[in-house]
Amino acid sequence: MNKLELQKVANEIRKGIITGVYNAKAGHPGGSLSAADIFTYLYFEEMNIDPKDAKKPDRDRFVLSKGHTAPGLYSALAHRGFFPIEDLKTLRKVGSYLQGHPDMKMTPGVDMSSGSLGQGVSAAVGMALSAKISKESYRVYTLLGDGEIQEGQVWEAAMFAGANHLDNLIMIVDNNGLQIDGKVEDVCSPYPIDKKFEAFNFYTIQLEDGNDFDQIRAAFEEAKTVKGKPVVIIAKTVKGKGVSFMENEVSWHGKAPNGEEYEIAMADLEKAGAALCQK
Repeated sequence: MNKLELQKVANEIRKGIITGVYNAKAGHPGGSLSAADIFTYLYFEEMNIDPKDAKKPDRDRFVLSKGHTAPGLYSALAHRGFFPIEDLKTLRKVGSYLQGHPDMKMTPGVDMSSGSLGQGVSAAVGMALSAKISKESYRVYTLLGDGEIQEGQVWEAAMFAGANHLDNLIMIVDNNGLQIDGKVEDVCSPYPIDKKFEAFNFYTIQLEDGNDFDQIRAAFEEAKTVKGKPVVIIAKTVKGKGVSFMENEVSWHGKAPNGEEYEIAMADLEKAGAALCQK
């Protein structure tokens, strides 16, 4: 897909995020919106996947380590064809297969259950090691939050990945700068993120605008050229991206819009979509 096509898909994925969280009356829109462009690129351009055969053995794997941003993952999966878009309205409802955190036993397209921060990346490292042992060609991708990397388990996993030269593993850090308690640099600064991963034998790629598809594409293309090391893409993004009153507002880390806010958010996204159609 070209850049404009990806932008249009990302805008629809953002609509799905807002729709899901609004109908659930709970959820995490801020970090879902910041990562929407990364979800879009992974599921519509980067990964070897097939919605008609969600468990095909040679598929690339994705683990949402920051599992609370499930609304973003679910919207990407729905728009990619893994399940009906209409089902996004059932987010967090009793009996729904779209719960507050991803469940690999219930949700088509989900490769690993996640939610407890730090654990998803460890599972991704295990998947990458398994591929190496079995001499399989698939790649493993995992998305972490910049607040999540304050967890010690993340660095245990990174140490293991680097020591075992897992060059089939790509970690992406959604560096939107905000976590539930405020700015990541104020709560427990993880900076400099790149130097920390380099110390664990990672190849690091800094993405100055993680919401720009030209830069996202270049980063993933560069990652494919790396041999002998795992890769981390540190993507600077905007929390709440695409919704005017949510952008860079920590309060939207984990709450749902009310009826009036929902209308404003969807109007923002409709306007953005109309502008893209004029290009």
